[in-house]
Amino acid sequence: MELAGKEVVVVGLARSGLAAAEFLARRGAHVLATDRKREGELPPEVLRLVEKGVRLELGGHRESAFTAADLVVVSPGVPWELPELAAARGAGVPVMAELELAYRHLSGTVAAVTGTKGKSTTTAVLGAMVKETGKDVRVGGNIGEPLIGLVAGSTEETVFVVEVSSFQLQGTESFRPHVAVFLNLSADHLDRHASPEEYAQAKARIFRNQTESDWAVVNPDDARVLSLAREARARQLRFIPAESAQGMPSGDAAYYESGKAWLRRDGRAEPMFARSDVRLPGEHLAGDVLAAAAAARLLDVPADAVEKGVRAFSGIEHVLERVAEVKGVSFFNDSKATNVDAARRSLEAFSGPVLAIMGGRYKGGDFRDLSPVLADHGKAVLAIGEAKERIGEALASVLPVFLCGSLQEAVELAWAEAEPGDAVVLAPACSSFDMFEDYAQRGRVFKEAVAQLAAGRS
Repeated sequence: MELAGKEVVVVGLARSGLAAAEFLARRGAHVLATDRKREGELPPEVLRLVEKGVRLELGGHRESAFTAADLVVVSPGVPWELPELAAARGAGVPVMAELELAYRHLSGTVAAVTGTKGKSTTTAVLGAMVKETGKDVRVGGNIGEPLIGLVAGSTEETVFVVEVSSFQLQGTESFRPHVAVFLNLSADHLDRHASPEEYAQAKARIFRNQTESDWAVVNPDDARVLSLAREARARQLRFIPAESAQGMPSGDAAYYESGKAWLRRDGRAEPMFARSDVRLPGEHLAGDVLAAAAAARLLDVPADAVEKGVRAFSGIEHVLERVAEVKGVSFFNDSKATNVDAARRSLEAFSGPVLAIMGGRYKGGDFRDLSPVLADHGKAVLAIGEAKERIGEALASVLPVFLCGSLQEAVELAWAEAEPGDAVVLAPACSSFDMFEDYAQRGRVFKEAVAQLAAGRS
């Protein structure tokens, strides 16, 4: 894809847009980067794009710039239905996601992970397994560095392990992972997608360009994922999370049995690692590790490297991250649990009493779906953010719900209500954008509040 001399508009100047603008400028494109935010609302590195020859238009978009471009590149945070994007498409201007731009310029093998929950853990542990081989492995996408920032210097021996969201996949045309992992599907991002079906179809684009020589790793307990995968041409391998409701499927599969993780391919079963090697809390995270191990073996990662990767992996920040224990009360940060189903999985990871900090900007779903797990071992809900009243209405009949004005207040009140042996879990079931710049900042604020609490009780 020739870029030199082309007029390219980059829309949205968060991580992906910034990386795309820099990449395009290095390739000789004439880049116009635009964002609805004004200069004072953007980080300094955006303003420094000017030093690299990039023109900036901030505080809004000009439709004429879009329709006159040779190419428009869209960041994941930009709605695909933006009127200026519609105008560009109407004028015959190619419009693509940053992910698609990166794919067209990389060399090597791609493994991609999507799903409503578990993407980051699966991507990170898969990357750790490949890294044990000593290969040039580059992990990023929706986690860490944008894919466009990883393509420089890649060769046919490079392995890319990327987390891909519905927003990224929505703007792809030729993106084709050799191994595609689709973990699960539940209601999410309905503040951005017009319907659950649009969200599902965006996710399903991970399979769109695969051929019979590629692999689709899917969860047979998720009927919608299986339905979407049946339309794909890739060969399927099913991973069976613990406590599978469907039993053992026929054909190629990864599963836990007799204390070990197994891979069955072409009728032959091989052990991959001991279940006790998984150091993460919760059966859902053990399922993510299993899916990653299956994907690693399909990438020809040796079994000993898979086993070493599992043993060395202790989790990622903001995913059921153990923060501290204060006088017998444990605090866990699961800020990435940004929808109702992810929050349910988070709370199910604990067998003892739980005080759940929930809330933020509502993304869809029904908070009443959390009633069974909270009735079983929930002690209280500390509700924050825009959705706190909605959470209270849904759950107050199940257990006490306290409406809090800040995350700091929620941590302090949870501590006041907790007893030794209890767990305080940040499992928001909502996005962070009402109070924080992203889930990571929310998680950091939670950890800072716990640290202050610990210091005051030491």
